[in-house]
Amino acid sequence: MSIKQKFDLTGKVAIVTGSSKGIGLSIARGLAENGAKVVISSRNQDAVDTIAAEFKAAGLEAIGIACHIGHGEQREALVAKTLEAYGRIDILVNNAAINPYYGPIEASGEEVFDKIMNVNVKAPWLLSNLVQPHMKANENGSIINISSVEGVHPGFRLGLYSITKSALIMLTKNQAKEWGKYGIRSNVVCPGLIKTKFSEALWSNEKLVGMYNQTVPLKRMAEPDEMAGLVMLLASDAGSYMTGGVYAADGGYLISG
Repeated sequence: MSIKQKFDLTGKVAIVTGSSKGIGLSIARGLAENGAKVVISSRNQDAVDTIAAEFKAAGLEAIGIACHIGHGEQREALVAKTLEAYGRIDILVNNAAINPYYGPIEASGEEVFDKIMNVNVKAPWLLSNLVQPHMKANENGSIINISSVEGVHPGFRLGLYSITKSALIMLTKNQAKEWGKYGIRSNVVCPGLIKTKFSEALWSNEKLVGMYNQTVPLKRMAEPDEMAGLVMLLASDAGSYMTGGVYAADGGYLISG
């Protein structure tokens, strides 16, 4: 098999959470363009239906299934509806996340901590647990968790978010260690500053962006599409010996200290 063929995802089924916009949308499009049947998922059914229709119009295979990943019954429905539609699950991209608080860690309330932990850590753990038996039955599967450079190197005023993203990295390593014997790989991607709606509070600050651009070796922030290629590698047979890895796509942010 050629290396080009190893990137081919024809016949594979992928769930991408938080995929109606931003990084998740770019990842979902990349998976679909490489042949996968993709489940577009976010909290709003109209939003995921719109994206799925756009994919189909472009000759790609996709369906939209609304899911608030913080709600257990919706996670279960996401998996059940995916199996009903496509009969299998080969790839899970845990991309959906929140950051409701920007400020010092001592000033946050417990309710905010619980909310961000529930969505950013607990939900990916439990959703992965739901798909694991189906990947195990196929003796093959790829879980890709989307963390952040903030989970590796603490920034300012993003402490709670950083804590969750660091926990997601360790979740990934434990999944890889425990589930490798079933043919399931788990890896984590740590993006740097990406120009998305999610991070708009950061990149809309000209002073902050100026400082960031002067700090990172590549001298710029990233576009969402620049995260998709790494996920294609980790999702496909081209990355068949990659598991438990922590991969930064950050313009060199982590080496710029």
